Amino acid sequence: MKLLSLPTWKDYELIDSGNFEKLERFGKYILWRPEPQAIWDKSLTEKEWEKLAHAKFARINSTKKESLDNGEWQLKKGMPQQWFIEYDYKEMHLKMRLGLTSFKHVGIFPEQANNWNFIYDSVKSLGVQKPKVLNLFSYTGGASLAAKSAGADVSHLDSVKQVVTWARENMEASGLDGIRWIVEDAVKFVKREVTRKNVYHGIMLDPPAYGIGANGERWILEKGINELLKMCSQILDKENSFLVLNLYAMGFSSMIGDNMVSQMFPKPKFKEFGEIYLADQFEKNLPLGTFVRFRMS
Repeated sequence: MKLLSLPTWKDYELIDSGNFEKLERFGKYILWRPEPQAIWDKSLTEKEWEKLAHAKFARINSTKKESLDNGEWQLKKGMPQQWFIEYDYKEMHLKMRLGLTSFKHVGIFPEQANNWNFIYDSVKSLGVQKPKVLNLFSYTGGASLAAKSAGADVSHLDSVKQVVTWARENMEASGLDGIRWIVEDAVKFVKREVTRKNVYHGIMLDPPAYGIGANGERWILEKGINELLKMCSQILDKENSFLVLNLYAMGFSSMIGDNMVSQMFPKPKFKEFGEIYLADQFEKNLPLGTFVRFRMS
């Protein structure tokens, strides 16, 4: 079991965490956001957080569970609604637009940077001139950009049209082109790919705990992920391929993902699983999900 932390990144740091909140720097702006996993005490005082933060996410009604991710941003003077940050690794140079949304997200999950590096290296190691890569539940496209930067033919799928448009902006800002954009339910799309007998050299999955598809399809992680992985095993090249699976659901052990992957993708050349976390400046480790990733070659 492995713990994945953040690679060196000049445009991001977790400053402090605690009391169900986190204080982060994205580029030159510092944000104050809710974080359900940060159940310990803050290291800095409330006044220090107030002084440092350029924007704070205020919940609509913090007493109701269903409202925890809905609210509005309180901005200090000079804080923009949108800005860009950059991420570099080897020959990969990504530029991504951030924005303050009404559901606390900003358009990027920085803890995924380690997986972007893995995806880039995996595509480069395939030895295929134009490897086909499928990114499911793709959000604003960090994994898609990593694969494209390494030379892959990328299909990027998400059920929300607005975030697919956002991902396209990130592709263009990064000086890339040619990604295939798909607004679709992931399960329905993969099912059709099985019927078509299409084969991919890489698959990335970052499913939510709960979700609604492009046509109202309901996704519940624990009910759907095993069947989706079974279908993915039918469209992933058996000998020259890789897979990255992220699971962000409180209470999900990394062994759950490892058990499913081990059943469906036996004997990869390389495999690792564990937890993804971010360390703040006071050496408190914030868990942000589990992962399984492997290479068949």
